[in-house]
Amino acid sequence: MIMTVVLLIGCFMETIAAITILVPVLLPIAEKVGIDPVHLGIIVILNLMLGLLTPPVGMVLYVLSKVSGVKFEQCVIATAPFIVPLLVVLAMITFFPDIAMWLPNIAYRGN
Repeated sequence: MIMTVVLLIGCFMETIAAITILVPVLLPIAEKVGIDPVHLGIIVILNLMLGLLTPPVGMVLYVLSKVSGVKFEQCVIATAPFIVPLLVVLAMITFFPDIAMWLPNIAYRGN
């Protein structure tokens, strides 16, 4: 549920504004449910990154189009095949937190 909401918000809002608005709302809820704050951060960032790659706003697509000189529609078609694997990774990270938390757990094991 959180994944879908953040992904939709990422499609329509600037990343920094979305983080500023969403994190204070989602963090207390996630902590009560038992989600690690680092895991929540990874989920939110990956969702918002996906939102930057998808129309209707798709700010990265507009920048890519302008820098490369390629039409916006061609940029959308060229990046579309990469959306599916990113969604699969997002689902894996969301539903299997050990995948995303492996490195942070190793890095902070001694502390």
